[in-house]
Amino acid sequence: MRRQITLLVAATTSVVLLAFLLPAASLVARVAEARALDAARAQLQFLIPSVGLDDRAQVTANLIGTSPDFTVAVRWTDDTWLEETGALGDRIAPASPTVVESDDGTRLVQPVRRIDGTAVIEVFVPAGQLRAGVTRTWLVLGGLGVVLLLLALVVADRLARSLTRPVTDLAATAHRLGSGDLTARATPAGPREVRAVGTAVNRLAGRIDELLVAEREAAADLAHRLRTPLTALRLDVEGLADADRTRLLADVDAVAQGIDEVISEARRPVREGLGAGCDATAVVGERVHFWSVLAEEEGRAVTVDLPGVPLSVRVAAADLGAAVDALLGNVFSHTPDGTAFGVAVRPRDGGGAEVTVADTGPGTEPTAVERGSSGGGSTGLGLDIARRTAEASGGRLRIDSSPTGTTVSLELGPPGGET
Repeated sequence: MRRQITLLVAATTSVVLLAFLLPAASLVARVAEARALDAARAQLQFLIPSVGLDDRAQVTANLIGTSPDFTVAVRWTDDTWLEETGALGDRIAPASPTVVESDDGTRLVQPVRRIDGTAVIEVFVPAGQLRAGVTRTWLVLGGLGVVLLLLALVVADRLARSLTRPVTDLAATAHRLGSGDLTARATPAGPREVRAVGTAVNRLAGRIDELLVAEREAAADLAHRLRTPLTALRLDVEGLADADRTRLLADVDAVAQGIDEVISEARRPVREGLGAGCDATAVVGERVHFWSVLAEEEGRAVTVDLPGVPLSVRVAAADLGAAVDALLGNVFSHTPDGTAFGVAVRPRDGGGAEVTVADTGPGTEPTAVERGSSGGGSTGLGLDIARRTAEASGGRLRIDSSPTGTTVSLELGPPGGET
């Protein structure tokens, strides 16, 4: 925007200067020519009385005192030239004053009647004399035009900077808000319209912060309400026989831990945003190990393909773990016992990692990735959680399903600042 404003002012100023300087340059040339011709006519007016009344000797003396800027010649009544020979030569003199223009200059021819005949006065004005001082004046005008153009560019640049700096600061604030920094606020400055936009962005950021706080508190309250029925369930389990009690108590403790994690996540005041990161190899390996116990109980063959090096991705470890749990949970929920599955982690071109979960089940509906959609009677949030995790990292979620199995690929972007 700053460059466009400067170019606009430069173009406008150039047009105005040309509209002023071109006529001025033409006027200067005409004034110089008129000044030289006026001086030549003055010489004629000086010599006409002398040629018409004085004798030959007096006229010759008067010729010596003429201006050196012009060539003055007089043809006497006997067709002889005094001092200088004019261009008219021996030709018949015109009956009236004549102006003859040529490439060399302009010649003024003036016939003068005497008692003994007609004499002729010639005043030749060289082309250089007709343009005397024109070049110098043009240079002055050109220099003035350049100075005015540079001055206009300086003023335009300062004006453009005062207009674009608040917009640039506003864009930087918007980028910070988009990256998860909800404390970012714009400083309203610049023109009235830009200040209004800055105030609106600050109001919007404050409202988003309020809504997120309310959402976190609502999620925390909802999770906290589960503690009462969970406590009652624990009391019931403690009254069972020892063989069942130990296993069920472990399950209840796992649910309680999950509720605590939900409350902790909901009350986390600041999200990691684009600055989050973790090792995809370690997180996926840990989650596969957790699910392998249940896979062994259900007779599922598990294939794990993990690289031998860490793969950094732009996702918090807890968020990636939740996404992997969602994908593996779908395998256990929507495929029969004994269905084999495999988990692989591979590096992506350009950085990041690709996490793949493939099973040999009956396939997945294409709409399963839509939030709230499920073909198996679940909430339909599992794949949506994984999708949002991938997109937040700069990647995407892909599903390849057929009657012989389903492959879900989670493409995760590299940590912030990498390409």
